[in-house]
Amino acid sequence: MGGKVRAVVSLGHDALGVTTLEQWDQVKETAKALADLIEDRFELIITHSNGPQVSMIHKAMTELRRLYPDYTPAAMCVCSAMSQGYVGYDIQNSLKAELLKRGIDKGVATILTQVTVDPYDDAFYHPAKKIGRHMTVEEAAMEERKGNFTTEVPGKGYLRVVATPEPLHIVEIDAIRTLADSGCVVIAAGGGGIPVIENNGSLKGASAVIEKDNIASKLAVDMNADILIILTGTDVVYRGYKTDAQEEIRQMNVKEAEGYLERGEFEEGTMKPKIEAAIKYLNKRPDGKVLITSLAKTREAIEGDTGTVIVS
Repeated sequence: MGGKVRAVVSLGHDALGVTTLEQWDQVKETAKALADLIEDRFELIITHSNGPQVSMIHKAMTELRRLYPDYTPAAMCVCSAMSQGYVGYDIQNSLKAELLKRGIDKGVATILTQVTVDPYDDAFYHPAKKIGRHMTVEEAAMEERKGNFTTEVPGKGYLRVVATPEPLHIVEIDAIRTLADSGCVVIAAGGGGIPVIENNGSLKGASAVIEKDNIASKLAVDMNADILIILTGTDVVYRGYKTDAQEEIRQMNVKEAEGYLERGEFEEGTMKPKIEAAIKYLNKRPDGKVLITSLAKTREAIEGDTGTVIVS
């Protein structure tokens, strides 16, 4: 490969595991795939999921408040910040160690990233993202009295639900750009970033979660990335996934991708948001490309042996 290629890499759940111990082990394998990309002359800006991690933190903080009423319950935005910090810490340390093993002396930094959202986004009126532990009817009623939303899970109790608004502006984008331009690997906007609402020059945390794929797309646009690499649970994108009509899609353009979406070929909450993110990025950066594959097949996908490529 000739010159440097700027890539935003979006890590899914498979790259991190679920528990703290799983994450500790898994990020070591993730670091190898990321180091392969760096050896192949990619400049990386890394973002990642945080579903299990932020849910674990939210549960822990809720239980702390229940057992010790003197403690103030942690807001959702604070839980997001905590998850960004500890997931970023594990990726940062593992990647730095892997690079040094390969004789590569390169800085790796995590930036706690805030992302502004519109307080009037329709998502705030229809929250649907389930978080936290299962609650009793009494606990759910208490959450509702505090202004939060809950939903019943038959046979299990109730879960809190939060909004998933569209990202407007990455607050720390200039810092991310400065670090990336200096040659540093940057880990940013983990878990979609910390959603905040701008009001009279100050930022206030919002009770919401920004979808990881959405922020990966925006980060790739704002960083003028040459490629958006989305690492997920499958080696390639499939139409009719897990049906008798399942079929690999190795390459598609935006128009074809939009057609697949209209026909409902991709699952809600899994592949569909990744395809939507790819389209958003390519509409703003038509000379870019998107690669969707699994963590284990990253190098093979870069070489064209597997994975799904989406172009304008």
